[in-house]
Amino acid sequence: MAIVEAASKSDSHLIFTYGTLKRGFPNHRLMENLISGGNVVFIGEYTTVEAFPLCCGPYGIPYLINITGSGHRIRGELYKVNNIGQGPLDDLEGIEIGHYERLPVTVVGDCSETVMAEAYFAHRSFGEGMWKRCGEVGIEEFSMELGKKYERKEKRPSNHDFLQDIRNFISNGD
Repeated sequence: MAIVEAASKSDSHLIFTYGTLKRGFPNHRLMENLISGGNVVFIGEYTTVEAFPLCCGPYGIPYLINITGSGHRIRGELYKVNNIGQGPLDDLEGIEIGHYERLPVTVVGDCSETVMAEAYFAHRSFGEGMWKRCGEVGIEEFSMELGKKYERKEKRPSNHDFLQDIRNFISNGD
């Protein structure tokens, strides 16, 4: 696919989304804004080549966990994102504060095209604990049904330490 090849030769990145950034989900409006600004291009539906854990944490937030070979091959969407579009995505995903980290992942499309992309994985400081808290049982896809349990940021308690909420979820089940 020409778009995929172009991303590897430019200042663009291929980003694999598996949760609330997908079409029809609460944070996709950010993708729509970036698409309309010419900073993001939707490529298609892709699946991880390797199995990874995917589970939901506090506030129904989905987390892809960097434990290769556990869980399932994850279904999601692939986007070409330029450097201008990358900043708002990294901000949403809390890269600077240790919420997620952007790591390489190999994905395959419906046409059997395999590409290297990046995905937002649960930060290494809590990823394994999140997987254990979820009983080491993951999901293949963040579905519309699971999306109903997602609480938008503006509906969560204000003045909260989100990473503390994650630690509480892992240790207490809250």
